[in-house]
Amino acid sequence: MPNKDYRILVINPGSTSTKIGVFDNEISILEKTIRHDSDSISSFPTIIDQYEFRKNMILETLDREGINISKLSAVCGRGGLLRPIEGGTYGVNETMLRDLRIGFSGQHASNLGGIIAFEIASGLNIPAYIVDPVVVDELDPIARISGFSLIERKSIFHALNQKAVARRVAKELGKKYNELNLIVTHLGGGITVGVHKKGRVVDVNNGLHGDGPFSPERAGTVPAGDLIALCFSGEHYRDEIMKRLVGQGGLVGYLGTNDAVKVEQRIAAGDKKAELVYEAMAYQVAKEIGAASAVLSGKVDAIVLTGGLAYGKDFVRTISERINWIADVIVHPGENELQALAEGALRVLRGEEEVKEYPGKFETVKI
Repeated sequence: MPNKDYRILVINPGSTSTKIGVFDNEISILEKTIRHDSDSISSFPTIIDQYEFRKNMILETLDREGINISKLSAVCGRGGLLRPIEGGTYGVNETMLRDLRIGFSGQHASNLGGIIAFEIASGLNIPAYIVDPVVVDELDPIARISGFSLIERKSIFHALNQKAVARRVAKELGKKYNELNLIVTHLGGGITVGVHKKGRVVDVNNGLHGDGPFSPERAGTVPAGDLIALCFSGEHYRDEIMKRLVGQGGLVGYLGTNDAVKVEQRIAAGDKKAELVYEAMAYQVAKEIGAASAVLSGKVDAIVLTGGLAYGKDFVRTISERINWIADVIVHPGENELQALAEGALRVLRGEEEVKEYPGKFETVKI
C-alpha cells in the first residue's frame, strides 16, 4: 500500500539523556531530548534497571506534547551492544531482549533502546524494531585477520549513520545502495571509515578502542611495541591507559579539548601546535580513506564525509584535497540518528525490506 501513512516513535537513549522523535512517514513532527539528572541515574544499580524510569519519562513527555500513542504504527529503538549481526532492521524478540539485559557485548545506555521500544509497542500491539546497531558486522574474512593470531579485527562502528547516509547518497545518485561502492567516513568523537561494497560494509576500523585515525577523543592506531612497554612500565594502571586511549586520546590528549570549534579558534589565533595536530587528524583520515580505496581496487563511486566534524569546512577541505583524486567527495554533515531509525522502520513497514530476525546467521572463518 504505497499511500499508507505510518507514525513511528523512535528512541535513542544516551548516558544522561534520552532522545525521542515522532515521525509521520519521513517527516518529523516532534523531536525532544529528555535530560536525566545525575542523582536520578546514579540511584539505579545497573543501566538496565533504568528502563522503567526512562520509559515513564518518555510517555509523560509524549502526553505533555499532545501525542496520542494509540495512533503509532511502530516503535523503533537504538540498537545496543548485541551479538555481531548483519545490517538491517530487526524485530525485537525474546532472544534480543535477553542479550540486551545481560549486555552480551557490554553495558551501554543504548541497550535500553530495544527494551523500551518493546515495552511501549507490546502494550499497543504494534511492532518494535531496532536498526543498524554499532555491532553490525559484515566484514570479509580477509579483513578480520590482524596479523597477530590471538586477536581478530572487529567491526564496531557508526553503522546507523553510515548506512543511512550511504542510502541517501545512493538516492541522490539515482542508484540503489546495493549497486554502489562507497567509502563512508563518520567524523565525530570517534572516527570510522567504512568500505561499503554493494550494500555491505566489508571493512571498517574499530572506532571504539581499536584502530584507525585518531579523533577528538580516541587515540586510534598507536605503535604496538611502545604501547606494550608503557603498559608494563609499572607507572600506569590498566584503567588509566584505557582512558588515555578512549576519552582522553586524540585532540583531548594533545590539546586538552574535544571541541573542534575551539581548536579552529586557536588555530586562527596563531596556535601552531593546534594547527599541526588538527592537520594530522585530517591527514590520518585521508590516509585511512586511501587504504579503503585499495579494498575496492580503486573502483569507488563516491567518498562520503558525515558526522559533526563534517561541518568544519577547513577540516573537510584538508581531507578532500588528499583524496578527491580517488572519487567525488560528497559531504553530509551531522548525524541525524532519529531520522535514520525512522527510515529503517519505514523500509520494513512499506515492504521495501524484509524485517530480520535476531540473531540471524552470523558466521566467521576460523583461523
